[in-house]
Amino acid sequence: MKILVPLKRVADPDNANKIKVTAGKIETTGLEWKPNPFDEYAVETALRLTEDAATPKARKGEVVVVSFGPKEVDTTLRSALATGADKAIRIDTTDDAIDGDLLARALKALVEKEKPDLVLLGKQQVEGDSNQVGQLLAEYLGWPQATFAGSIVSEADKSLVVSREVDGGSLKVRVTLPAVVSVDLRIVNPKGVQSVFTKAGHNYPEGVRFAALMAIMAAKKKPLTEVKLADLVSDPTLKVKTGAAELPPSRKAGIKVKTVQELVAKLKTEAKVL
Repeated sequence: MKILVPLKRVADPDNANKIKVTAGKIETTGLEWKPNPFDEYAVETALRLTEDAATPKARKGEVVVVSFGPKEVDTTLRSALATGADKAIRIDTTDDAIDGDLLARALKALVEKEKPDLVLLGKQQVEGDSNQVGQLLAEYLGWPQATFAGSIVSEADKSLVVSREVDGGSLKVRVTLPAVVSVDLRIVNPKGVQSVFTKAGHNYPEGVRFAALMAIMAAKKKPLTEVKLADLVSDPTLKVKTGAAELPPSRKAGIKVKTVQELVAKLKTEAKVL
């Protein structure tokens, strides 16, 4: 099985308090970058689907990670290679030159070149939370799709049984390959992924794997290819453009009250919420 995993570099959500807006634009200077968490879950899922957990270094399939961005994104891709991915592709562009639709169209062209059996994505990226690239890509490719996967069971590399949480339980669907699947947080629980190569009942450690020093060094020798965005899409027109950004207004400090009666009075007369 060959799996393509789009992987985005995002500003560390834990550093949201460092974000500044100047002249309507978000300043990224000084922010720390990390892989989008949901995309990391997709990489982990791909690795589990293409290995025998007893001998994870002997990969049973191929995992290709792809990212859109400038040269600095290579660091993010090398990290994925260090955890076990086989090769990486960087589509040379900038964040302000792409939107969800353009990403999906570029990925369609890349899929037609790479011919993967499965495209695995994080359900959304933690910056815009638009949750649209996976669905658009499946539509453009004409492939079956499953979204918000909380667990995946592979069936002889021909189909996947995908489960997602819904109100009151879980919903399971079977998709034949090739397909597009987006994953949610629970996919990286100990039994979130069951491949045909790993012994039934195996429990993975909770969360994503981390690369050992030897693997980090070895990742430097794995192939990382640069592709120009213009080589994938002839029309770079954006459907979504950001006009301007601004920080929310600062909030006034709260006040203390001595009694419940005083609280209720202020809620009625000052806040006017009662």
